[in-house]
Amino acid sequence: MPESDKNRILIVGAGVGGVMLGILLHKAGIPFDIYERAAAVKPLGSALNFNATTAGIFRQCGIYDELVAMSKHTLSIQVGNEDREIDFIMDFRRQKELVGSTGFMVERHRFYDLLLRQIPKERIHMNKKMVSTIEMNNGIRIVFADGTMAQGDILVGADGAYSTGRQNLYSRLREEKRLLASDDVPLPYSSVALVGRTRSLDSSLYPNVRMEDCQFINILGHNKPYSWVFVTTNDGVVCWMVIKYLSGQMSKESEDSRYEDWGPDATRTMCDEVKDFPIIAGGDKRLTIGDLIEWSPKEYVSKVMLEEKVFDTWYEGRTVLLGDACHKLNPAGGAGATNAILDVITLSNWIVALAPKAPIHEIEDAFEAYKTERLPLVLQAASSSLVFKTMTETTLRARLIRFVAKHMPQWLNTKILTRTLSNRSQVSFLPLAEDKGTIRPLHQPSLAKTLKILEERRRLEAEEKISASSGGAALA
Repeated sequence: MPESDKNRILIVGAGVGGVMLGILLHKAGIPFDIYERAAAVKPLGSALNFNATTAGIFRQCGIYDELVAMSKHTLSIQVGNEDREIDFIMDFRRQKELVGSTGFMVERHRFYDLLLRQIPKERIHMNKKMVSTIEMNNGIRIVFADGTMAQGDILVGADGAYSTGRQNLYSRLREEKRLLASDDVPLPYSSVALVGRTRSLDSSLYPNVRMEDCQFINILGHNKPYSWVFVTTNDGVVCWMVIKYLSGQMSKESEDSRYEDWGPDATRTMCDEVKDFPIIAGGDKRLTIGDLIEWSPKEYVSKVMLEEKVFDTWYEGRTVLLGDACHKLNPAGGAGATNAILDVITLSNWIVALAPKAPIHEIEDAFEAYKTERLPLVLQAASSSLVFKTMTETTLRARLIRFVAKHMPQWLNTKILTRTLSNRSQVSFLPLAEDKGTIRPLHQPSLAKTLKILEERRRLEAEEKISASSGGAALA
C-alpha cells in the first residue's frame, strides 16, 4: 500500500513515550513524524527502573539484550534511616521465577539514546513548538510557532505534564462547554525534588559501585518532610534524588510559569538544604548527599516539581494523549516511564489495526478501547505510587505500611508481585515474545482483538492475490 494511503500519525513530544511510539509505528510501516519543542534534548534526570511488565515489548523490538547489558538488575529496595542502618528490604528476587524476567535500572540518557537509534533521524523534528491545532473532516493540522504546519490523520500528545496537545484539546472542549470539571483545574503537586547523577566513580569513593546488582537504597527522613534515593548504575555512576514533601497541595498553571523558588539559584539553595543528609555507600564510608552533589556535573543537577493527576479526558476527535499528558504519577513508585510505554503498546495496537484513512467514528472507537484498557491499570499504578509516598510520612498509616513492608510474609510478597507484574503487554503486529513466567500474563484486550483484525486482513489480502492470480491465468 502506498504511504499516502495509510493513516499518518503526528506525534508531539520526543520523550520516552513519543519515541517509543515512533519505534513501533516504524516497525509496522505506519508513516509518522515526531515534533519536539526543544532545540535539543538535555541529559537531565537520573535513572529509570523497569520491571518485567516491559520485558516483552523490548524483546519484540529487538533491544532487550542491549538494554539489559547497559543496566544493572534491580533485585530489591533497601529502606534505611538517618543512622545509616538498613531497616528492611523489599525483595523482588522472585521476579525471574514468577514472570520470566528481572527488573533493571538504567540511566535515563542511555535508555533514551538506545530508543533514538531505532528510528530514522529524519522522522524527528526539533525546535517545533506546537501552538494550535485545526481539526478537519479529512485530518488534523498542527500549526507551529515558526509559522510552519503539518497535517496528518491522528495527533498523539506525548509532550509531558504540561502537554500543549492536552491544553489545545481542553481549550476546545471548554469553549464547547464539554470539558469535565475534574479536568478544568491547574495541575496539582505536593512535592518537589532535587535530581542528579554523578560522574563515573570508583569503589574507593563509593564502595557500592563494585556490586554486580543495582544497590537501590531509600532513606526516610526522621521527623522531616524528606526522603532520598540513590542507586548504582553501570560504569560506576550513582543516580540520586531528594524528595521534599510540601504541606498541602500546590498547583501550577503552565510549564512556562515561574515562581521565585525555581531556577539555578533555587537549585543551589536546595542543594545547601540537603547536603548534610546521610547516605549509605557500602563499607565504612560515611558519605552525604553533599558528596553526591560534589561529584555530579552541574548541568546534571536540577530541581523539579512532582505533579500528580490522572486526567479523565484522554481523547477527542483525532487527538489522543499518552503518558504524563494524561496521567502524571507520583515518582515515589517509579512507574511513570513504564506506564507511558504500556500506553504506547495498547495505543499502537489500535492504530495499526485501523483501516486506511479510517473515518472519525472508527478512530474515536479505537481511542475509547485504548482508554478503557489502560485507565484501570493506571489508577492501580497511581495508588501503588501513593503507598510508596505515604511510607515516608510520620502518620500512623505510614508506620503501619512500614511495619507490613518490614515483616511481610512470603505469600503476601508473592501476591503483590503477581498483582504488579501481571500486565506484561505486547503488540499484535510483531512476533510475540516468549513469556516463561509461571504466572500467566493478564488478559490484554487490545492484543486479542487486534490479532483477530490483522489475521482477517491478511486472509482477505491472500484471497485477493489468489483471485487476481487466477484471473490472470484465465486470461492467458
